[in-house]
Order: sequence, then C-alpha cells, then structure tokens
Amino acid sequence: MGLNKIGILTSGGDSPGMNAAIRAVVRTGISYGMKVYGIHRGYQGMIEGDISLMKTTDVSNIIQRGGTILKTARSKEFMTEEGMAKAYASLQLHGIEGLVLIGGDGTFRGAVNFFERYTIPAVGLPGTIDKDLSGTDFTIGFDTAVNTAVEAIDKIRDTAEAHDRLFIVEVMGRDAGYIALNSGVACGAEDILIPETVTDIDDVLNRIDRDERRKKTVHILVVAEGDDFGGSADVAKSVIARFPKLDVRTCVLGHIQRGGSPSYADRVLASRLGYAAVTALRDGNTQVMAGQINGDIVYTPFNKVIKGTTPISPDLLDMIRVLAS
Repeated sequence: MGLNKIGILTSGGDSPGMNAAIRAVVRTGISYGMKVYGIHRGYQGMIEGDISLMKTTDVSNIIQRGGTILKTARSKEFMTEEGMAKAYASLQLHGIEGLVLIGGDGTFRGAVNFFERYTIPAVGLPGTIDKDLSGTDFTIGFDTAVNTAVEAIDKIRDTAEAHDRLFIVEVMGRDAGYIALNSGVACGAEDILIPETVTDIDDVLNRIDRDERRKKTVHILVVAEGDDFGGSADVAKSVIARFPKLDVRTCVLGHIQRGGSPSYADRVLASRLGYAAVTALRDGNTQVMAGQINGDIVYTPFNKVIKGTTPISPDLLDMIRVLAS
C-alpha cells in the first residue's frame, strides 16, 4: 500500500500495556521505513493538532510502565461533524495516511463514525481492562487488572478472617463482568455478581444464611460495578437489613485496577498486536481490530467488534458456588 506516514493514539480509559503497544507500533513502523506520529490525548488531540513525530528513542524504557505516554482523553467534540472535520484536517496537515487506534468500545465506535465520512486506513488494538470486545480472547490490560484485583482481595480476605467479617468488594466492569468473574474465581469468593446475569438478591442472601448456619465465618462477595442490582453499597444495604448482627464492610477497588506495571502477558500481547497492526496497515488490511484468538493473530472489522462480546459460560458461576460451599 506504500504508506509513508502513520499516526498512533490511545483513547478512552488507560490500561496497563498501552505503552508496550505504542513501543511496538513506533519501532515496527520505523523499521518499515514509515514516519510515525504520536497523537496526544486521543481524538481530542487529533482535533487540536497535538501531534508530534516520534523516534525510536521516544519509546525506550516504557514497556514496563503503566498508563500511556501519549495521554488519553474522552472527546465529546469528536462525536460532532465539526469535530471530525477538524480532526481530519489535522491529519491532512501532517500528511498522515494511516492510523493505529488503541482503546476500547468507545474508541472503535468513534472510528466507525469517522471513517464513514473520511477515507483513511486504520487498524485498532484492544486496549481496555474490561475485556468487553469481541474478536480477541484477551484485551491489553485485562490480565494486569485482574491480578491487581486478586492481590487486593487476598489481602482483604486476611482481615476478613481476622475479624469474622463479610466483605463486599466492588471491582471495575460497567458493562462486562470479566474482572469480577476471574478475580472472584481466583480468590475463592463466596459469590460473584456481574452484569451478564440477573442478580436475585434473595438467592444471594439465602446463600449467606446457609453459610452462617454452617458457622462459616468469612464471606467475600465480588461485585462488578455494573451489576444490575447495583454496586457494593446497594448490596451491603440488603445484607445488613437481613443480617443486622453481621460485621459487613465494603471496599471499592476503583482506579487502582487501571494502574501499575503491566504483567508479562499484557506486555507480550501488546507487543504482538502492535507489530501486527502496522503489518496490516502496510499490507492494506484496514478498518479492522487486531486481536488474538487461540494464540493466533486475527483481524475483525470495527463494526463487528462493537456489536458483540464473548458470552460468559453459566457453568463458571455454578462452579463458583460449588467450590465456595
């Protein structure tokens, strides 16, 4: 395809491993004889022309760092006709002929709208801790976020056991419960509440009652922030109303899950996908997201990525309750 200049941006929520992906894109692009431009602060930076040429040395010693050296932002202006026109003009000014977009569902929805109006080759990378995209088994940042949650929940269990407390731990996951599900399984949680299933709070309370009758003194409930019943505070109210003598505490892990040095798995995934994105641009395979399925690199069109997620097996939830009994 003969692209000479490409741009790279990170958009939406940051995730551990984004810097590893930036590093891979910049160095792969340069090795192919391309000029690689960093677009700072996502789509907002594209609108404002916050764009700079990147060198190999600009991405030295960043593979181990969390966050994103390109910064990130959510841009309402980019969703308007005027905003998209400004963004395209900025790309034209710098002669940028192709894009690598690192982000989640919102990033790719913005891309679909943009590319309906302006023709420019682009490849996306799944950078989101929530693992809420189809077209890939894992997203960049998910593994690190889950390990962060597991470490925190393990520590909470120690104090729960010391005081015979019931802890309700809220983890991130507005639309997807993969962090809650995987961290809950890994930590032996007594119950896990996620957006993909309807939470029957009476069932949850009945399981607590059963454990109380069996003299089980430690309870860990992991709740995804987007659970249909509500977050940890809502669940706690119901538990306290039913069991006023229980020592109930809540803990919201929040943005601690986004930060920190990326895990080995996230560094390798980000590196593979960054390399694959630039290779796809070079070969003319565009308007797709690069993902990894069963260890292989696959490319999925943007419009399919944003329309589906990988379903959660109900067998996992049944297993949790069996193992926690």
